[in-house]
Amino acid sequence: MNRQVLLPTLKKHEYMILPESVGCYLSAAEHEVYRDAGSLDNISIHFVIGGTGFVEMDGKRYTLQKGDAFLFFPQQEQKYYSSTDDPWSIRWIHFYGKTLHSFLSEIGFARFTLWRLPTIDHLEKAHEQLLQEAEQHSFLQLTQLSTLTYAFLSNFINLAVPKESGSKQELDLRIQALLPKMQEKAPEPFDLEYWAKETGVSTYYFCRLFKRVTQMTPMAFITLCRLQWSKQLLLEDRNLTVKEIAERSGYANPSYFNKLFLENEGMTPTKYRQMYF
Repeated sequence: MNRQVLLPTLKKHEYMILPESVGCYLSAAEHEVYRDAGSLDNISIHFVIGGTGFVEMDGKRYTLQKGDAFLFFPQQEQKYYSSTDDPWSIRWIHFYGKTLHSFLSEIGFARFTLWRLPTIDHLEKAHEQLLQEAEQHSFLQLTQLSTLTYAFLSNFINLAVPKESGSKQELDLRIQALLPKMQEKAPEPFDLEYWAKETGVSTYYFCRLFKRVTQMTPMAFITLCRLQWSKQLLLEDRNLTVKEIAERSGYANPSYFNKLFLENEGMTPTKYRQMYF
């Protein structure tokens, strides 16, 4: 069964995001799409909920199954189709908005076309709510349409992991392998772009992956490492002043260092040193 709703593209509107079309195809053996570069001026997301299908890019064919997704930006060449032996079931949406392209690019979504969704339950629910709204009211309730489209996109952003960059386990291992090096370099100025490049993902994805693996942000981890380093200096070299220790630990401002130390240790650096001497 195929469900789809085509909506008018509004040239003037006040919304961040609106859908142009939304649909769901079940066991769609004959589903095949080819669009030349420059054909579409919207963004689209398709995600597979069952069966098998294919996306062709740069002369290569990629197999997609349940939990896989693909994202196309405006003007991109597009070629995707269902397997005839194991027809895919797929949900999709085409959407637009003036700031969406730059927003998605800034958080790293322009770097990849193929994505992996660890779970699709919430995304499928968000998509179904949007599809039902479009089926029942077309474009007569634009605020609701925009809200539901934004909810779907937010779900996708929070769930999706680049398929090309490896499995979830592989990405987690990359973060874990970086931790000793990050600890060693903690007193140096923190460069988020450098660490993201070391992992092979965007800065946005690096922060997401790091939080998933360590349960803290990259900066929180660096702060803990710097404080640990400062505690060692406080006890190992009594000739160093607190100002000098702050600088060696990565803090040019000793007042800020004192504030962080107090917040994390419950006492000032000077008090901490006095406890052991």
